[in-house]
Amino acid sequence: MAELKKVLNYPVLLLIVINSIMGTGIFFLPAIGAMHAGPSSIFSWLILSVIAIYIAMVFGELTSMFPKAGGVYEFAKQAYGRVPSFIVGWITLIGGNITIAMLIIGAISYLLPPSLPQLEIVIMLISAVFIFAFNMVAYRGMKTSATMLVTFSFVTLITLFALIVPSALNFNPGNFSNLFDQPVVIFLAIFFIAETFFGWESPTFLAGETKDGHKVVPKALVHGTIIISIISLLFVFFAIGAMGPVALGESAAPLSDLAQFNFGDLGRQVFMLLVYLAIIGSVADWVVSAPRLILSMAKDKLFLPQFGRIHPKFHTPHMAIIFQAVVSIIFIFLGLGSYTALLHLLVPILLVMYSLVMFALVRLRYTRPHLKRYYKVPFGKVGPLIIILFFFGLLITWVSLTPHAYVILLRGVTLMLFGIPLYFLLEMYYNPRAIRFVEDALAYFSLLTERFALPVKVRKEIVRILGNIKGKVVLDFGCSVGTMTMHLAEEVGKNGKIWATDLSKKEVLITRKRVMKKRHHHVRVLHDLEHTSRLHPDVPNVHTIVSVGSLGYLQDPIHVLKQMNKRLRRGSKICFVDYDKFFDIIPNKEWLRNDAKIKQLFRKAGFNVQVMRKQGFAWQYIYIYGVKEK
Repeated sequence: MAELKKVLNYPVLLLIVINSIMGTGIFFLPAIGAMHAGPSSIFSWLILSVIAIYIAMVFGELTSMFPKAGGVYEFAKQAYGRVPSFIVGWITLIGGNITIAMLIIGAISYLLPPSLPQLEIVIMLISAVFIFAFNMVAYRGMKTSATMLVTFSFVTLITLFALIVPSALNFNPGNFSNLFDQPVVIFLAIFFIAETFFGWESPTFLAGETKDGHKVVPKALVHGTIIISIISLLFVFFAIGAMGPVALGESAAPLSDLAQFNFGDLGRQVFMLLVYLAIIGSVADWVVSAPRLILSMAKDKLFLPQFGRIHPKFHTPHMAIIFQAVVSIIFIFLGLGSYTALLHLLVPILLVMYSLVMFALVRLRYTRPHLKRYYKVPFGKVGPLIIILFFFGLLITWVSLTPHAYVILLRGVTLMLFGIPLYFLLEMYYNPRAIRFVEDALAYFSLLTERFALPVKVRKEIVRILGNIKGKVVLDFGCSVGTMTMHLAEEVGKNGKIWATDLSKKEVLITRKRVMKKRHHHVRVLHDLEHTSRLHPDVPNVHTIVSVGSLGYLQDPIHVLKQMNKRLRRGSKICFVDYDKFFDIIPNKEWLRNDAKIKQLFRKAGFNVQVMRKQGFAWQYIYIYGVKEK
């Protein structure tokens, strides 16, 4: 099986850290900080730099313990368990794709004039094209991607230093005359500029492809954040000193305006292109790293298994990359082409995620104190808690002082809650307890909707495939509320026998009541808590087996099919019906999507089958039918 290759080293990863973190805000947020706090925003940057370095240390210790592709998701899994790790992974996935959309919109905004007709539509369309292009590069492999990311890192550093030096020469101390006039809004400004340092999670996703990742990634994270802090403080200090806080705060493209201030119109044009390339470079970093999160979640059965594949040639999580491209484009349209709208949506989401990661370290310090740590952050049991309180204070300040903050916060919470249905879907794939819980809860709903889920024509098609079953013994494996059981009871007649089994206690009770009401004394219904992993031991030898909607739930389908094989004579018929492409979106188990794999699996269990697919109400029916061959 193809695997990720370790191709990254410290110098390359250090540049990736700088690119992934600094590129996400330094090109826009100095202006927003100056708008809210004037020259006092320099204190916001100083406070945030200290906090950012400490957070990088926390990420460093966590990565030194778990240098895997899942990054923050892996930390949460080790600290909290299955459900919280899914929440952290889902929130990170949302935040990453919002970041991708936000940065591309920002990059295009630097180039396109504000007066352009239908500007929002143009930005959205061009952004979608760029997302597609970068995902194609990510698809081709890590070496190609790393070369691209290192190149963009140099562009970012050259651009910033080319503006810092002339701004220092044009520095006017009078622009800091009101330095201490706005102490309250310093805290609010921190909220808006915090996104400059967001991105520690991105390099952690690459730990699985880094040589000596347990040592190299922590070192790169801490050193990179220190470098970013120094560059950010220098840039903001000299930008305010050169342009003044008012002019900087009113700027929609601060680096371009600063370039014009220092170099004139020609300088503005040159730096517009450089800034555009630098921002695009930070997008490329997210595009390359984020699919590793999806890959890890899929391997742990906390994301659809189709996204756990690694390309045999390029050694990239190609299915995760394709999925990410689609989601990023959706977020561009949700943000309506607005950098600010996406920024306001992003910050609360990532503060929640970072808080969970901070607390993960505290928990691991107590629960797994002897686990090998190649890097250890000072005050690891207290420091992260102070950071969490700080984040909480930021959120309260933002909600209190920002118009419509509640609406924005509600949107963010809604996006996070969208993960809950996905989680239950995944549990329905893999967890028998969850399957039983859902089927019990929806038992009466299944009864009410049985004509849609299993129409009469489908039931008749199953009987047609089986042929004459009059007087025969039939197993209905996974009887649900008895929809097919009742039909089979009529077909076999009083001289036949029906054995029906199911995981759900409520569905079994419903089936028994229906059987008793019709006085089908030749039907026996069995409740089986281990239905997804075996055939009930009380089921005798039978002439034929029918199953509807159960294959996707089986934990080990070959094992169950082999048990069925033992209950049948050679030449006995079987007919399985399952569902795929629910509402043309949600797939079933991966092997059920491929006819060749279905035939191969049944062949291993001793059956020779054919596969037929037919479109249903909002899903596809898969008919698997044939005979026992050996």
